[in-house]
Amino acid sequence: MKKEILEWLIAIVVALALIFVVNQFLFVTYTVKGSSMDPTLKDGEKVIVNKIGYTLGDIHKGDIIVFHADKQYDYVKRVIGRAGDTVEYKEDDLFVNGKKVEEPYLEENKIAKTNILLTENFSVKDLVNTKGKDTIPKGKLLVLGDNREMSKDSRFFGLINEKDVVGEVTLRYWPFSAFHYNFDPK
Repeated sequence: MKKEILEWLIAIVVALALIFVVNQFLFVTYTVKGSSMDPTLKDGEKVIVNKIGYTLGDIHKGDIIVFHADKQYDYVKRVIGRAGDTVEYKEDDLFVNGKKVEEPYLEENKIAKTNILLTENFSVKDLVNTKGKDTIPKGKLLVLGDNREMSKDSRFFGLINEKDVVGEVTLRYWPFSAFHYNFDPK
């Protein structure tokens, strides 16, 4: 009986240690709060964030990321521009480094928009903490929500620090009827 209890205790300790390691270094669950990523991600949906991917690789344009907005809150947004990029919106068209970029994830919101433009005209130099420069500085990212009319994003708080990125959203698992893997827009 004592041997069986000891085996159970060891199994529980090992399981808890594995859960801790996975949550600290590999993956974490996150609940989407708000409508800034509608229709891609909706309020209350649960996702898994890959924390190790950016340790081993780069952040890519189009990735949906979770980042620390401040000491209390994390936000989920889409990466639009990285260090060295020039980004400009003109008449609802995105231009990165002078080339037009298609945004198929915005189609539903373009149909339902309430303003003339879904994304107002702006460029990097118009954003907070860019010091009027046209190019995104090293270590910074430009992020926007897919629900452009409702999202507080780089247009509101400026560029974010790469070091504040928790990881990439790789899987939506709840509600199960909306299960989705790989949010790559291409």
